[in-house]
Amino acid sequence: MKITLPNRLAPTAVAALLFLPAAALAQSSQATAPALPQEAPPPAAASSPIAGHPVSGTTAAERVEHRIGELHAQLRITPAEQQQWDQFAAVMRENARDMDQAFMQRAQQFQSMNAVENMESYEQIAEAHARHLQKLVPAFQNLYNTMPDQQKQLADEVFRANAERRAQDARQPITAAKGKRHPS
Repeated sequence: MKITLPNRLAPTAVAALLFLPAAALAQSSQATAPALPQEAPPPAAASSPIAGHPVSGTTAAERVEHRIGELHAQLRITPAEQQQWDQFAAVMRENARDMDQAFMQRAQQFQSMNAVENMESYEQIAEAHARHLQKLVPAFQNLYNTMPDQQKQLADEVFRANAERRAQDARQPITAAKGKRHPS
């Protein structure tokens, strides 16, 4: 599986792909934590730089809707771009629903999984994430291609800033109690 993108689009697409669906994924896995009050979140979710991204909402659907609205405003989507935006947002919603379901299923099985089953379950999540990214890239690329150069630069800046913030968050230690990052 190899995805080839123009050099100018690659950083933006990668940032979008890593951030958008994963934000819903990481947070949806945190949403299942109350069902296991004494358990810490799984290490993969706790160590994700995206898990700390502040997106409000109690469900994956609410969180992705918040992120869609935030991006719509940040990217200054115009009426001429609305059709491509709607397609991109629909893929985001579908991906979030699918991944939320996958994380809930995984969380329900944690107690009975052995180490190999846990790794296989994580592999299935990663494969699903990759499939979702393969759908999200072309949807975003269609939107990006409709943007004038100045708006493309804005999109590049928005996604670069998000990537930089996640990288900075990833360097902060995680508190053991809640799996949340805090400044050193």
